[in-house]
Amino acid sequence: MTYRPPRLRFGIFMAPFHRTEENPTLSLERDLELVDHLDRLGYDEAWFGEHHSAGWETIASPELMIAASAQRTKHIKLGTGVSSLPYHHPLILADRMVQLDHMTRGRAMFGVGPGALTSDAYQLGIDALTQRTRMDESLTAIMALFRGEVVSMETDWFKVQDARLQLAPYTYPHMPVAVASTFSPAGPTVAGKHGAGILSVSTSRPGGLVSLPRAWQWAEEAAAEHGKSVSRDDWRLLLPFHLADSKAEAMRDVGEGREHFYRTYYEGALGTQPNPDGNSIEQAAERGEVIVGTPDDAIEAIERLFELSGGFGCFLGLAHEWTSREKTWRSYELMARYVMPRFQGQFQRKQDNWQWVADHKTTIFAPAAAAVGKAFVDAGVALPDEMVQRMQRGRSE
Repeated sequence: MTYRPPRLRFGIFMAPFHRTEENPTLSLERDLELVDHLDRLGYDEAWFGEHHSAGWETIASPELMIAASAQRTKHIKLGTGVSSLPYHHPLILADRMVQLDHMTRGRAMFGVGPGALTSDAYQLGIDALTQRTRMDESLTAIMALFRGEVVSMETDWFKVQDARLQLAPYTYPHMPVAVASTFSPAGPTVAGKHGAGILSVSTSRPGGLVSLPRAWQWAEEAAAEHGKSVSRDDWRLLLPFHLADSKAEAMRDVGEGREHFYRTYYEGALGTQPNPDGNSIEQAAERGEVIVGTPDDAIEAIERLFELSGGFGCFLGLAHEWTSREKTWRSYELMARYVMPRFQGQFQRKQDNWQWVADHKTTIFAPAAAAVGKAFVDAGVALPDEMVQRMQRGRSE
């Protein structure tokens, strides 16, 4: 049976992706302004990435972005999307996250991963083959610290002795924790081992959609093995989207920008080859790797995600700048106005109430017309012809 939350959460996963020829100062400010916009529109979550190379993903410290955004927003929760655990000493990172938990009054979230860009690990002198093991080792220490335990632990890359946090978390028992998941068992297995949530960050890549049930199975198996539990409500699925008033308009908006992004970033910097089945925006949308179209297209795509995955708790849009700022902001507005209410219990009651009034309008509004007519009679004033005709139509109905 497919799990459907009573209120599906919506958010954004901001790597971010900015063209290398742009002003980086303005790009970072634009990121913060977008989250301000999402906060006003009622989005639930925003996740900031951590990257140190390749020139496109220019946030080095998601914690700094969270601290800045928390001062500008009111409601939206703010997460590290994700903190690359092998790059940090676990005690220092845990201490910083608990401080953020207090500074945001419980709006901070902790997303973790092994490090997505091999070029980052290369510069740090980290063997890429060790990153997933190090992620698990680090998270083991951090979760114990979050729980208030005194931790002594030594690995081949960090050591903690009699370590403890000075502050208890603001959020009880601690802030939400989610582990990045791509195609391997590493992410879901670590999430299950620690009873954490899952961030499925490769849903938009070839094969990402069909791998979703397997990822959840890995998480459940690992949770059972370690005496933990995982909840589909803590599973976040990520897809890029762009909405407009028509599908043709949406395709025109983002086709050129997406092509430039793939050619310059994936192919140019990372050496990733395009999909052999075709990499146009139309082909990617047909495969379900991106949502491009109208709000109705987005509703259909999210319903398909429920069917493919078996159920999840949060939909995250992968932030992009494939088109102008105005069209991008309009896309997020269309999602908030017409798509989010469908999955958050805010649509059906309005429709049902309208239908009830429409079905009973003659009975409901007839006394009002009679009362107005009586007021004219009591005042000794003749009824206007249009009112007489309206009352006659009401009696005939």
